[in-house]
Amino acid sequence: MSLVRVTNGVTRPAAVTFDVDGVSVSAPAGEPLATALAVAGLLTLRDSPRNGAPRGAFCHMGLCQECVVSVDGRTVQACLTPVRDGMTVNLGGTLK
Repeated sequence: MSLVRVTNGVTRPAAVTFDVDGVSVSAPAGEPLATALAVAGLLTLRDSPRNGAPRGAFCHMGLCQECVVSVDGRTVQACLTPVRDGMTVNLGGTLK
């Protein structure tokens, strides 16, 4: 699956760059982190602590908490967290 941002007739803020597990990713400033990660091809955000199954964004409105990740050392919901320049995202160690 390939995800892309709509570009025709859409004005977006300037792109910012942030780090995801050591890889540089760019996205429009303020875009929800879950969206930026999906467009970058990162659909699995963590593994279930119960059975190790892959987990990712589900509701995209903050209800399910399936998209929790670590941002700058804090556990946050990716769907509710706007991207900003210089943030550090860790997908590997969240909630383990």
